Amino acid sequence: MKKYDLTIAVTGLNAIDSPGPGVPVIRALKKSREFKVRIIGLSYDTLEPGIYLHNLVDKTYQIPYPSTGTKSLLQRLEEIHSKEKLDVLIPNFDAELYNFIKLSSVLEEKYNIKMFLPTLEQFEQRHKSNLNEFGLKHGIKVPHSKAIFSVNEIPALISEFNFPVFVKGKFYEAYKADTLDQIVPFFNKISAKWGLPVLIQELVYGTEVNVTAIGDGNGKTVGAVPMRKQYVTDKGKAWAGISIEDDKLLDITGKIIKETKWRGCLELEFVKSVRDTYYLLEINPRFPAWIYLAAGCGQNHPETYVKLALGKKTKALKKYEVGKMFIRYSYDLIIDLKEFEKISTTGEL
Repeated sequence: MKKYDLTIAVTGLNAIDSPGPGVPVIRALKKSREFKVRIIGLSYDTLEPGIYLHNLVDKTYQIPYPSTGTKSLLQRLEEIHSKEKLDVLIPNFDAELYNFIKLSSVLEEKYNIKMFLPTLEQFEQRHKSNLNEFGLKHGIKVPHSKAIFSVNEIPALISEFNFPVFVKGKFYEAYKADTLDQIVPFFNKISAKWGLPVLIQELVYGTEVNVTAIGDGNGKTVGAVPMRKQYVTDKGKAWAGISIEDDKLLDITGKIIKETKWRGCLELEFVKSVRDTYYLLEINPRFPAWIYLAAGCGQNHPETYVKLALGKKTKALKKYEVGKMFIRYSYDLIIDLKEFEKISTTGEL
């Protein structure tokens, strides 16, 4: 394939303690041998570090928060496209995906901006609150969980769960509660930030393993790389991990993609119990923050996403290197106050 010059917009530039996937997605795109890219960052907050990584992001525009809906988002994207002529857009946050899925046909038909996203049905069926039903439908073990909408429902959980349990937000964040009383502050904290419902999930003891994968929308797995978490933060985020050989994990991933005809990228989070039983914890409908590990192992999934979005023929990525590790680190980025003022006042940098 010849070299393509593409302008690609990417969200998720918040490379903080709970990092977004945007920066590693961009790093993988810059690593591509098939096309050269101009990166347009799409930010929600002026303190997202990716805004100021000028070696990776060529230009950044602020976009409205997902809660404002599709109308304001479309208007802003129209303004950005008029200046930048976007070819491909890669959303990287769960909370924003609903809006982008709803706008996908308009963006492609009217402006020729390509995305490769799951359908609205696929997006809805993998919600944490629907995971029990998803597991039953597809024959996959899922920890017992319950969606709650009020603190008044918490006392009754004592008859349904053994402690400790996880208290999870519908988009992000998870906390381990050792007692019934601990659930209340976690419920209040999560619901205030991410809304309702809040999920109570049985704790399964074992090893945390994840898979990043990409489906072609017809049931075919185009790429998949599994990894084992080596170090986990207090927010449950992998701060170090290692690529592993696990045929059973890849078989489960292939089964999910085949039966759902998943379209686009996804991350599957599992616990492998002491009895080697796999329990599905979450299905995240986007690239994970550790996606650069896949590129480092020989499977460049963001590059594959772009090819699929553009309708290019794409061979399934089968091989990957086992024993490759990623380790995150903090880094002080020094910027000029004028840059911060510019993005804050004009909405672009």
